[in-house]
Amino acid sequence: MGQVAELTVSQVNKFGAFLDWGLEKDLMLPYKQQLVRVNQGDNVLVTLYIDKSDRLCATMNVYPVLRTDSSYQKNDQVSGRVYTISDQFGAFVAVDNIYSALIPQKELYGNIRVGDTVTARVVDVRSDGKLNLSIREKAYLQIEKDAREILSIIDSYDGVLPFNDKVSPEIIKRETGMSKSEFKRAVGTLLKAHKIEITEKVIRRL
Repeated sequence: MGQVAELTVSQVNKFGAFLDWGLEKDLMLPYKQQLVRVNQGDNVLVTLYIDKSDRLCATMNVYPVLRTDSSYQKNDQVSGRVYTISDQFGAFVAVDNIYSALIPQKELYGNIRVGDTVTARVVDVRSDGKLNLSIREKAYLQIEKDAREILSIIDSYDGVLPFNDKVSPEIIKRETGMSKSEFKRAVGTLLKAHKIEITEKVIRRL
């Protein structure tokens, strides 16, 4: 009780999932305690609780039991598992499957999903001990990385991206995983390097 563990789903039935925790009888993870639906063979991060029938069960809501006493400092590289995602706040991460951390919405990049293991940089250690993370590099490094990614995407469209930097942020996010400002910075870098040209409707690789 009060600890977090990564366990494997051994089977799923109409009551929920059952987790292998090294005992003869598997540990039940009820459907209502699943933050996302899990399948046989999945690895899930859980903690224990006692249900109304006085039985030990698992829940994927690990937030209340994650620790806030890590020794990590700003700019340290960390690894953790995403255990829930909020449209308002961002992606909640269990660093080392132990410590409480958040990738704020503005720092999210790419298609992060619940269950993903991410490598991130500590951008802030809050006064309560929780970590704020970024999966993006420092700005000057990230622009170069984004520029390479955009060239790769243009190549996947046979050298002509069917939109430019004036389209909606939603299209840019869907197609590149970047925010509009990140996309425009990277496109600007490529333009200055004479690697692309921008027309009224497309971006073409030179």
